[in-house]
Formats: sequence, C-alpha cells, structure tokens
Amino acid sequence: MNTIPLIEARAVNFKYENNVQVLFDVNLQVRQGDFVALLAANGSGKTTLIKTLAGLLTPESGQVLVNGKAINGYTQSELYQRVGLVFQNPNDQLFAATVEEDVAFGPRNLNLSEEEVKRRVDEALEILGVSALRKRPIHHASFGEQKRIAIAGVLAMRPSVMILDEPTAGLDPEGELMMVSLLRNLNRKSGMTIILATHSVDTVPMVADRICVLNCGRLVRDGTPHQIFSNLELIRTCRLRLPYVTSLVDDLRRLDGVPANGLPLTVAEARECLLEAFERKPQPCEL
Repeated sequence: MNTIPLIEARAVNFKYENNVQVLFDVNLQVRQGDFVALLAANGSGKTTLIKTLAGLLTPESGQVLVNGKAINGYTQSELYQRVGLVFQNPNDQLFAATVEEDVAFGPRNLNLSEEEVKRRVDEALEILGVSALRKRPIHHASFGEQKRIAIAGVLAMRPSVMILDEPTAGLDPEGELMMVSLLRNLNRKSGMTIILATHSVDTVPMVADRICVLNCGRLVRDGTPHQIFSNLELIRTCRLRLPYVTSLVDDLRRLDGVPANGLPLTVAEARECLLEAFERKPQPCEL
C-alpha cells in the first residue's frame, strides 16, 4: 500500500497582491481513492485553496506536493496529467467550437496519436453521459451539459486527482442529482480521487467520505460527515447549517416525540432511521 499522499498541502499560507491573507497554515493530505469535501461558507478561502492545490496559485509560504514531489517540480504538461481542475463556471473552461473538439484539446496537446485521442474522448463523453452532444456547438449546450462537458475534458487527461469548485452550483434539482451521481460513480466505480469545494451541506453527505471544514482561511476540522455535522458548535461558528433532512428528523424528535435515534444526513439514512423508530414505538392496545 502506498503511504505517500496523492496530494498534500504543508503549512500553506497565501496572500493576494492587496496584502490580504486568505489561507493560514493549511495542512491537508488526500490519498488515492479518497472523496474529500472542502466545506466552507462563501469567502472562507476554499477556491483559493483548490487553485493552490492545482498549481494555479503559488503559496506565500509552505508547499504543495503531488505524489511526494513539490508541485513546482512538474512541467505544466506533467501536472495536468496528475491534477485536473474543474472551474465553477464552465465558461471559464470551455472554448472550442464543438463538444468533441473541446474534450480532445487536452489529450491532443499531449502529442498522443489520433487513435488514442479519440479513445479518450469517446470514453470521457460516455462516462459523463454526453456522447450524443459530441458534434454540438458548445454554446448550444445547456448550463448543466456544459458542466459535464468541462468534467469530460479534464477526465480525458486521465489525472490522478480531480478537483472541482462548486460543481452543483447553478443547477436545477434534477441536474444536481445527476451531478452527484456522476461524481459518486467516478469515485466508487472508477476509483477517481476527488476533492470537491462546496458550501452545499445537503450534497456533501451523499458523496464525501471526509469533510475538511475551512473557516476564515483556516482548516479547522477534518472528519467523517457524521463527526462534522454532530458538532453543532462547529456548524454555527463556521456559518454553516445542518442538512435539511437532518433538521427535519430532529424537529420530529423534539416537537412530535418521534423516537428517532442517530444523525441521518441523507434521505436514505432518514428513511431507515424513521422506519426503525416506528417499529420500536409501542402500538395502542386493542379493546
């Protein structure tokens, strides 16, 4: 088993040109196969952190390592094959005339054969469910489709870790569920290591194995979803909230006397929790 983290931040500090410090002594390790959520309220530094992890920003102090090697020791081409970054707005990432051309751009610039480029494009479009759009002009794709096309372009580079900034932002409920399912399958079935920056507390428990909470540029807690959301003081201090389904079950317990135990974070967990509660509840005697 490889004990070296796939990507690591060591005492990373970052300050913008206006002398405002955004990251303070951030330490983070992500290993092969992890699905890590960087959870924070807006303005807490999560986008700056993921740009630093992807090599787009250089820390003022500290360092980022990929497979145990300092990130600045890689060429740009080498880094793109190891760390893939998906921006929040697909307009910041998509630029080619058609879907197929955009997804092929990265692999083609690795000087791969056209046969290999086509293989990678076909595979990425299939995984993201956008094969039927391959000849479509980018600007004719919907916002949700553009988000998936942007991920396909990164996936075609076959990176070791994929970093996504707010991938569900701006999506309707159906698009959000589709994105959650795609990311979960990429991690669980394809083994892709994923780092997801988000403030969506309802999405995180459905996909992440670990949650790293950022607050005012500091990584203040690293734990499982249940460890994080059971810490109500942490949630309040970091300007977050409980998932809606968790709050609903808690209200049923406190206000209606439903004998529900535990801390359900997803609809599936809530269903199981409530079914168990009603099975335990004494039934009225028949006269």
